[in-house]
Amino acid sequence: SITNAKIDVVISNNKNAYALERAKKHDIEAVALSPKDFETRDLFNEALYNELVDRKIDLIVLAGCLVVIPEIHEFENRIINIHPSLIPSFCGTGYYGLKVHEKALARGVKVSGATVHFVDEGTDTGPIIAQKAVEIKQGDTPEVLQRRIMEQAEWVIMPKAIDDIANGRIKVEEGKVIYL
Repeated sequence: SITNAKIDVVISNNKNAYALERAKKHDIEAVALSPKDFETRDLFNEALYNELVDRKIDLIVLAGCLVVIPEIHEFENRIINIHPSLIPSFCGTGYYGLKVHEKALARGVKVSGATVHFVDEGTDTGPIIAQKAVEIKQGDTPEVLQRRIMEQAEWVIMPKAIDDIANGRIKVEEGKVIYL
């Protein structure tokens, strides 16, 4: 469980995201902010940046986010993301969703998993907070593997990482996460 933290807002670029509905059911502010609603990507980036800065958010948790967060340096070591592989495998530009699992199965790896990391200017290149391995089984499909990784890894290490950050058990030194 997560202690010493509360969710102030859920922001999604998808107006139909279940996360927005779920937030409203729990009396948490839900904001839909889509690049499609702006004339240019720069205007969207500015609106998203202002939304985050104006709220004075301590930690930004990305889950299923495929939008690049503008002005990352403003939020250095305050944005975390979960990736459905053991970084540095099957990550970076173009590796998201089922594509990650399709590539892992095509390669024939025996173990995959998930990684929680701080977000930096790169794609899946920030300091690694936690990883958890998950066995790939004979006959797995990308969908079956995706579900197993979510249940056995993502849903375990993301809440723990948030709790560790909220309770001051993590710091970053020289690009590496140190547990205190």
